[in-house]
Amino acid sequence: MASWSPQNAESSLPDTVAAIDLGSNSFHMIVARIASGDLQVIDRLKEMVRLGEGLTADKFLRPEVADRALACLERFGQRLRGMPPGSVRAVGTNTLRQVRPESRFLEQAELALGHSIDVIAGREEARIIYLGVANGLAAGDERRLVVDIGGGSTELIVGEGVTPRLRESLHMGCVCMSRQQLADGKITAKRMDQAELTGALEIRPVRELFRRSGWKNAVGSSGTVKSIAAVVEAQGWSTDGISADSLDELRDALIGFGNSEAIDLKGLTEERKPVFAGGVAVLRSVFATLGVEHMQVSDEALREGLIYEMMGRIRHEDVRERTVSALCQRFGVDEDHADRIKATALTLFGQVAQPWNLMNPDYPSMLGWAARLHEVGLVIGHSQYQKHGAYLLRNADLSGFTRQEQSVLAALVLGHRRKFPIQEFLALAKPMRDSSRYLCVILRLAVLMHRGRSPTTKPYPMVDPDGMRLVLRFPDDWLSHHPQTQLELEQEAERLLAADFRLEFG
Repeated sequence: MASWSPQNAESSLPDTVAAIDLGSNSFHMIVARIASGDLQVIDRLKEMVRLGEGLTADKFLRPEVADRALACLERFGQRLRGMPPGSVRAVGTNTLRQVRPESRFLEQAELALGHSIDVIAGREEARIIYLGVANGLAAGDERRLVVDIGGGSTELIVGEGVTPRLRESLHMGCVCMSRQQLADGKITAKRMDQAELTGALEIRPVRELFRRSGWKNAVGSSGTVKSIAAVVEAQGWSTDGISADSLDELRDALIGFGNSEAIDLKGLTEERKPVFAGGVAVLRSVFATLGVEHMQVSDEALREGLIYEMMGRIRHEDVRERTVSALCQRFGVDEDHADRIKATALTLFGQVAQPWNLMNPDYPSMLGWAARLHEVGLVIGHSQYQKHGAYLLRNADLSGFTRQEQSVLAALVLGHRRKFPIQEFLALAKPMRDSSRYLCVILRLAVLMHRGRSPTTKPYPMVDPDGMRLVLRFPDDWLSHHPQTQLELEQEAERLLAADFRLEFG
C-alpha cells in the first residue's frame, strides 16, 4: 500500500478558497479565487448575529442567540457545499474565546457550517488582521498603527510593510461597551464620558508602548470603523477617513438624538444603530489615548487576512514554521537530535497514515513540530520536562497557531514519554481526539528509538497497523543485538495498554 505524504495533498490544493470571521457582532464570509498569486473576491456574505449580546455571566449563550448564529452558519454552509477540507478557514474571536466548552456550541456550529472552526487568541487575531490590512494598502514600508474594533475586542497593531511589530488585543468593543455603558439605549454626555473613560483605562497598560512605537499613519478596519467613516463623510464632517474633529461632531450629534433608536444619520444602517454609540466611544478613546489625529479606513481585515494566510501556506510561507524555529532557538533545543526524531516519526507516519485515516494535510506538520519541540521543557528542568513543555506550548503566544492547535501540540509533548496521558487527549476537541492519540503513539516510538541520542542512523522498522494493534518488524536479529531497545519496547507496550493500544514487535 502506498504511503501518504503531504506532497500528495499539495498538488490538489483548490484555487477557490473561503474565509469566515465569526465575530461578536457579525459573521462575515468571503469566497475568493487565487489566480497567479492574486486574490480575487468572488462572493461576500454578512449577517449581524450579535453573538456577544447573548453571552451570559456564566459564559453560556442564550438559546435564542445560539439559534440565530447556527441558522446563519447553515446558510453559509449552503454556499460552501462542495468545497473540500483545506479550502475553508473559519475562525471564532472574542465571544467564542469565552464560551464554555460544556455548552457544546462550537461542535454544533461546526456541524451547521460543515467545516471546522478555529478559535484564535486575541493577539493572533491582531496578527491576521494586520496581514489583511497591510496587503490591501498601497505599497510602502512606513510604520503604521492599525486599529480594528470588533464587537467584543479591539485589536491594536503597529507594523511595517506586511510585518507586525507590536500587537495587543483589548477587551472592549462596540457590543460589550454598549451593553456595559449604554444598556438601555439612552445616550447622554455623562454616559459617553464614562464609556470613553472605560476605554482609556483599558488602553492605559499599553498606552506608552504604542505611543513610543514610532507609527506615522493610522488605519482603521472592520464594521465599526467603516460605519463611522461612512457617517462622518456623508455629513461632510471629514474627507478621506475619520478626523478627530469629526468624531467630536459625531459625539455631539449622538447626544442630541438621546437614544440609539432615534439616531438618524446618513450612512448608518438600521442594524448598526444599537451598538453604534458604543463603537464611537471606543474609537474616541483610542484617538484620545494614542494621539490619533486622522485615520484612513481599510476595506480589508480579518477575513482577508485569513485568505492571505492560506495563500502563504500554499506557497510554503507558513508562519507556524517560523514560530517553531524561534521557539527551538529561544529555549536551546538540541535541534540535530530533534530533527532525527522528526525524520523517524514522519517515516513511521507514512506507513500508518492510510490505515489510521490520518489524511489531513496538517497532521504530518503537527507531528513534525511536536518532534522538534518535545524537549522544549528542558530549559525549566529535566524532571517531568514533558509537563513543563506542555505548559509552555499551551499558554505561550504562538503566532500562526490556533488555540486548538496549541492544545494538540501540548498533548503530544506531554504524552511523548512515561505514562500515556489519556485524559489529556479526551479533553481535546472531538475531531482531534483519536487522530492526536495516533500521532502521539508515533511520536513516542520515534523518541524511544533515539533514546541513546546517537547520531548513527538506526534501521526503521516496518509498521503493520491493524486498528488499535501495531506490529513493528525489525531486520532479522536486530533486536537480539540491541537488548536495551527491546526492553524499552516491552515497557512501552505496557504503557500503551492504558490507551487501548497493543504494541507487538519482533
